Amino acid sequence: MSLRIEPREMAEVLIKVRKMALAQEMSVKLGKSLIMSGDLYPADIAPVLAPNKYGNMAIFPMAWGFTYKATPKPLANCRVETADSKPLWRDSWYRRRCVIPASWYYEWGYPVYEDDCRSMIEHRNTKKVKFAIQTEGSDRTYIAGLYRYEEHSGMQTPMFSILTREAAGTVKDIHDRMPLILDKENVKEWIRPNGDPSTIVEKALSNMVFERAVDYPRFPPETITA
Repeated sequence: MSLRIEPREMAEVLIKVRKMALAQEMSVKLGKSLIMSGDLYPADIAPVLAPNKYGNMAIFPMAWGFTYKATPKPLANCRVETADSKPLWRDSWYRRRCVIPASWYYEWGYPVYEDDCRSMIEHRNTKKVKFAIQTEGSDRTYIAGLYRYEEHSGMQTPMFSILTREAAGTVKDIHDRMPLILDKENVKEWIRPNGDPSTIVEKALSNMVFERAVDYPRFPPETITA
């Protein structure tokens, strides 16, 4: 999975978060770009909604993917079915929830054809293609996540992971999993530290639309050294 943030649609948010001292420090210490728009991948820095020290919703820069000693790759996704029980996720599930606002997300899935009479086995043996998927009727897709702080290069770095669920609605025709997508009205309630995440999960959206993705050029990330 990867994300797409259209710079024109989120210009105000991007300008604000790039100016933050935390973002500047993360960029230097982690050697990561602060572009935070276009196509984003695990390990990139992204603008994320989370509670500030007063418990109110605010925007922060966060790096995508928890670090786990068993793998060198960042853990970009977390299954919502086990988030409240697995030690890696449990504390964040109850205390540190966030939302990643994106224009859409990308997923590799099975192509769908009109009047498709193939068997399920034939369908699953088809070569996967890249899809752009977003909330129906909206130019903003609110993706639920968890976050925590990790020490990297001598700083406490905020890291997030995206919650996934069993695919629903039209998405299940192309893939068996999908992110946990929230209605705009439930974003504040989701990130509220003393809220009930299980209640919001039950309200997750399934009304998504998708089309074959257009591959935009991926420019090499800017490396900033101290």
